[in-house]
Amino acid sequence: MEDTRGRVTKDGIRIYQEADFAGMRAAGGIAAEILDMVGPLVKPGATTGEIDDFIREEIVRRGVTSATIGYKGYQHASCISVNHVVCHGIPGSKVPGRSNDVLQPGDILNIDVTVIVDGWFGDTSRMYVAGTPKPFAQRLINVTHEGLMRGISAVKPGNTFGDIGHAIQTHVEAARMSVVRDFCGHGLGRVFHAPPNVLHYGRAGSGPVLEEGMFFTIEPMVNLGRPETKVLADDWTAITRDKSLSAQYEHSVGVTATGCEIFTLSPAGKFFSPND
Repeated sequence: MEDTRGRVTKDGIRIYQEADFAGMRAAGGIAAEILDMVGPLVKPGATTGEIDDFIREEIVRRGVTSATIGYKGYQHASCISVNHVVCHGIPGSKVPGRSNDVLQPGDILNIDVTVIVDGWFGDTSRMYVAGTPKPFAQRLINVTHEGLMRGISAVKPGNTFGDIGHAIQTHVEAARMSVVRDFCGHGLGRVFHAPPNVLHYGRAGSGPVLEEGMFFTIEPMVNLGRPETKVLADDWTAITRDKSLSAQYEHSVGVTATGCEIFTLSPAGKFFSPND
């Protein structure tokens, strides 16, 4: 669907109006609320297929639309990425290196949900743990979440997209972890993906200047090892090349006059703590 609202900058980034924030708030809130409900399902012995079935049923029950079912042939209501899967893990498919999709004690996983509400897209993901995480896995989760929040703190008119990436990269690399370069955040609104590409690394002061009314995701993927990834034969699942653990958090945000609004805040305050 072509989006014709607002003006477009020279970099191709759409500037939305104040009234449009309400639509993004509604869509982001429903996506976040669905993820709030997922935590109790994530436990050893559960399957990623069962979790996706629950998410699909919640989307139907609420009378909204999944943005991922049918997107470029994808047939699931979520992406579920376990351990060394960086992103786009397919629910119900075998966890790479295993014979099935059953979660094991200590598994960490990112669950990513996008819904469409009255034409607006709400896109968010967060980390969960099956049982108790190992200390190094918990540290990875902590660093990734803090990286996201530092990136969000850089969002305000007059700053640049390079400021966002720089804030994330410096925090992650100070923790001796790496930021994935092969995937990035993106503009959204009444379309799923639009300019700009929101890099999670970069040089402060570089890139397009942030303006009030820009809508986009920030969704850093952080690896315990090296940043390189590869996509498996299913053309969706991306894994770390060195098989190190990976984590991701994602919020959808809008630039305001004084900073930014996070559209995908957890209604119950559960975004950071896995399985609350």
